[in-house]
Amino acid sequence: MQRIRKSAGDHAFDIFNMIIMGIVILITLYPFYYVIVSSLNDPIDLLKGPVYLYPRKFSLANYIYVLQDESILKAAFITVSRTIIGSISAVLFTAAFAYGISKPRLLGRKFFTGMALVTMYFSGGLIPTYLLIAHGLKLQGKFLVFIIPNLFNAFNAFIMLSFFRSISPEIEESGRIDGANDVVIFAKLILPISLPILATITLFNGVFHWNSWFDALLYGGRKLETLQQYLVKSIQSTQISGTASEFVSTIGVSTTSVRYTTMVITAFPIVVAYPFLQRYFVKGIMIGSLKG
Repeated sequence: MQRIRKSAGDHAFDIFNMIIMGIVILITLYPFYYVIVSSLNDPIDLLKGPVYLYPRKFSLANYIYVLQDESILKAAFITVSRTIIGSISAVLFTAAFAYGISKPRLLGRKFFTGMALVTMYFSGGLIPTYLLIAHGLKLQGKFLVFIIPNLFNAFNAFIMLSFFRSISPEIEESGRIDGANDVVIFAKLILPISLPILATITLFNGVFHWNSWFDALLYGGRKLETLQQYLVKSIQSTQISGTASEFVSTIGVSTTSVRYTTMVITAFPIVVAYPFLQRYFVKGIMIGSLKG
């Protein structure tokens, strides 16, 4: 095979693209880097002015102060529990629904598909939703308030539906020859070969549960405070104080440094986990969207 020679214009275009992409990456990543650097800087020194490239005076006082707060440890436990349980339960529930409506023999298939489609475009609104969850289902102040209302997502269901339709019918037929019913086929034959799409939907749900704070504010209160809700409270405390230079502890930790540190703690786990799931995310999306 002959190697294609690039013209001077092609090289100039490649260089231009790399410069633009470099600027985009810098604009995207630098704010998070700035927060990390600020959180690692001595809180008193930070009051003298912002740091940009590296800490002027390295210190872990901010992290020591924040991690000594029992409320953030409790919030972390609730957030992790919510993310794990909520993601797994939502994926299994959505997968069961998508697998069911992928079968033309399902009674009422068009009705269930239409009802799911309606939820993608219409919502009952904040107040009816609150009345349903808090008073109708009586989930106010209960951990299940994070799980049950988020078991189903129509967008995720239709992605999984496209994937299940692409699976060869011979796989299901082989299970039926061995005497397996629909539940056994779904659990032992379909799910094991659906790891890419399952990982993708798990990532969607995991990011949602980890970043969610408004439902915790509405239904959980201080009893079920999440990390993101803790972060919101930290930001609000800075605004209420009236000035970023006021101290919140005897060791001289400012509200601004606490806010930066809380941002890093709440964002770090999901940022670290995302690259490991990225390959499943790309593969699952491509399979679920193009093989319908």
